Amino acid sequence: MNIEARKIEFVQEFFKLQSEKVISKFEKLLQKEKNAVDSKVESMPALELNARIDKSLEDSKNGKMTNAENLLVEINKWD
Repeated sequence: MNIEARKIEFVQEFFKLQSEKVISKFEKLLQKEKNAVDSKVESMPALELNARIDKSLEDSKNGKMTNAENLLVEINKWD
């Protein structure tokens, strides 16, 4: 069964519910899962962040950087 069919089946069963308590539990679960997804999108794992920092430091040591003045000149050419 594909995900669309599963969602339809779930919603159909949800509409049959008569218990306020059960509906509240589903609402809490949905909110918890949405928050978990949102936090994953916004945050970066420490290992990935550290790897990016290390690469940036390495680029800096190797002169692979642009100073602010040159960056502004380059940005002004984008127009």
